[in-house]
Amino acid sequence: MHDYHIAVVPGDGIGQEVTPEGVRLLDLGGELTGSYKCHYEYFPWGCEYYLKSGRMMPDDGLTLLQRFDAIYFGAVGFPTVPDHVSLRGLRLPICQGFEQYACVRPSLLLPGIQSPLAGKRAGDIDFVVVRENTEGEYSGSGGRAHRGLPLEVATETSVFTRSGVERVIRYAYNLARKRRKRLVNATKSNAQQYAMTLWDEVFDAAGLDFPEVKTERVLIDALAARFVLKPESLDVVVGSNLFGDILTDLGAAVCGSMGLAPSGNINPERQYPSMFEPVHGSAPDICGKGVANPIAMIWCGAMMLDFLGEQSAADLILSAIKACTASGETLTPDLGGRAGTGQVTEAIVAEARRQAK
Repeated sequence: MHDYHIAVVPGDGIGQEVTPEGVRLLDLGGELTGSYKCHYEYFPWGCEYYLKSGRMMPDDGLTLLQRFDAIYFGAVGFPTVPDHVSLRGLRLPICQGFEQYACVRPSLLLPGIQSPLAGKRAGDIDFVVVRENTEGEYSGSGGRAHRGLPLEVATETSVFTRSGVERVIRYAYNLARKRRKRLVNATKSNAQQYAMTLWDEVFDAAGLDFPEVKTERVLIDALAARFVLKPESLDVVVGSNLFGDILTDLGAAVCGSMGLAPSGNINPERQYPSMFEPVHGSAPDICGKGVANPIAMIWCGAMMLDFLGEQSAADLILSAIKACTASGETLTPDLGGRAGTGQVTEAIVAEARRQAK
């Protein structure tokens, strides 16, 4: 039996509501497979912590997290703290500090879920966006001068390094090679003549080492339309920090709900812990109502287990999620149902136990 030490950061809003549900399934996976046991340490960081301490996490936060096998993260951000403070005070320092340069976000139309796109059935939409996660548009380079004056100026400089671009693109090529061998390069090099031309050049050069992967270069605006008009044509998409961020919300929407979108912030070399979090964020509008969809968080747990080498447990959890949505009997309001957060978890637990017999 393997022992895994997991840092749990529930964070803000519904992150605090869905994280315990995800932990239940992590424990259940270990119980049913007999392969592992998770040991948790909880960190109360986030906006509430900021209001008390003036920081989103302590100065030695990364040092505290570095000894763990993985990080299980709920959400960050709440109206009580400006978004640029909360994001740059917690999530981004972890992603950048731990070189989690590949943000992997699958979009899969689950059984029983109605896509807003007409005629789409379960499995018709099945792609993964690999988002560069440590630099690009979110590098934090820039500033403001002459604040409050009529001539105030703000600059936000995107930073693209050849090494940073190459490593995430190669990760995407490797993922495409394991899937259906199709890779789309999300770019805007017709308008961004420096950063995106470098991106395209690196993409083409890396492709020489992956001759079996069919590639396309698609401008980001045309690609956004394709997410809606022909999502079944997509397998793996690789894009910059900003492009990947925007596209994956669209990917979640065409699959039925933001509450179904998991992600993993991956350090492929495993020099640092990777972090797994749902895409949906803290959702202040439904916080405290008991209706948050736990599926994305539970699915993140399955992704984490797969990354740790516990594929049987990961497959069991995802299979139980699919069986739950297929039945249509226990769904949260975002999916047209009336079930609460805990009820959905109970249904997934019951299905996992049934399948494990």
